[in-house]
Amino acid sequence: MAGVTDRPFRQLCKRLGAGYAVSEMVAANPKLWGTDKSRRRLDHAGEVAPIAVQIAGSDPGLLADAARYNVDRGAQIIDINMGCPAKKVCNAFAGSALLANEALVAAILTAVVRAASVPVTLKIRTGPSPRNRNALAIAQIAEGAGVAALTVHGRTRECAFVGSVEYETIAAVKRQVAIPVIANGDIRTPEEAQSVLGRTGVDAIMVGRAAQGRPWIFREIAHYLATGRHLASPTVAEAHSLIAEHLADHYDFYGEEMAVRTARKHLGWYTAHLVGGEQFRSEMNATTTVDEQRAAVTRFFDRLADVDERLIYVKPADSVVRSISMQDHLHRRQFSKHSSWGREALAA
Repeated sequence: MAGVTDRPFRQLCKRLGAGYAVSEMVAANPKLWGTDKSRRRLDHAGEVAPIAVQIAGSDPGLLADAARYNVDRGAQIIDINMGCPAKKVCNAFAGSALLANEALVAAILTAVVRAASVPVTLKIRTGPSPRNRNALAIAQIAEGAGVAALTVHGRTRECAFVGSVEYETIAAVKRQVAIPVIANGDIRTPEEAQSVLGRTGVDAIMVGRAAQGRPWIFREIAHYLATGRHLASPTVAEAHSLIAEHLADHYDFYGEEMAVRTARKHLGWYTAHLVGGEQFRSEMNATTTVDEQRAAVTRFFDRLADVDERLIYVKPADSVVRSISMQDHLHRRQFSKHSSWGREALAA
C-alpha cells in the first residue's frame, strides 16, 4: 500500500470505521529520512490514535534505531514489514525476503522490541514460496521475541498477489501462538470478512486494496458483522462530500503541483466501478490545477445525482453494464418521470 496509505487516506479510513491504520513503509536507512517522501511519511500532525508506523529494512541495528527515531516523533506502535513482495524491496533483502532467513528474523525482532518503548507488531506472509511455508516457525519466533501482534497475508512471497489465499495457514498460526493474530488477503466484502473470521478464528482482519476507492468498506463490514445485514451504499451527496474533504486534505498535504498528479489514482479508484467513471477519468486526467480537478469531480457527482440518490456500483466483469453511458441513464431517468411503463422498465 505504499503510495496509498498516506496520512490523509489513513485519517479518512479511521473516520469511516477502521480501528487501526498503518503508515506507508519508512526505510530503516537514516540517509533517507531527510527526503521529502520520508518527511511526509513521518508527518503525523493531527492524526487520530493509534499512530502506527511501519519500518522496513534488513539490518537489526538500523531497524532498532528507526524504531527509536519514529517513537520520538509520535509513533505509538512500530510495525515491522516482512510481508512486502515488491522486487525493489526484496532485492534489498527486506520485506518478505527476510522470511527465508529465520535467524535474521529473530535478530531483527529482538533488537526492535528492545529498542522500542511502544508495542512492536509484525506483518508477514506464509513463507518465501509454496515449497517453503514457514509462517508457523516465524510466528513462534515473533512471540518469543516479544512481538505484540502478528498480521499474516495468506500468500507466499513468490505468489505475490496471485492465487488463492491460504486461510488454513492463517488458522494454524492462530492456533500456534497466544498473541493476537490478524488475517489479511482478499477481504473485499462484508461476507468475506465474516467468512475469514469464522474460518481462521483470528482476532481481527486487515483490509488493504479493497479500501482503495471505497474507504467506507470499514463501516460496511462493521455493520454487517454486528447485524448480519448490508449497510446501504453512501448517498451521492455523502460520497461527494467525503471525496471533496479527502482531496482538500490531500492538496494541503502534498502541495498543489504534486497533489494534482497523486490525487488522480485515488479519483480513478473512487470512480472505477461507477457509471460514467471511464469518461470522468479521461476528463480528470486532463486537469492540471486543483480548481480544474475539483470542478471535474463536482460535474461527475452532479451527473450521478441525476441518476440515483445513492452510489450504484456496476460489476467490473459486466461489459454490457459498463458500456451504458451516463447519458443513457439520464434519458431513462427522464423518461421514467413521465411514463409508468418507463418506471417499470427502469426497475427491471
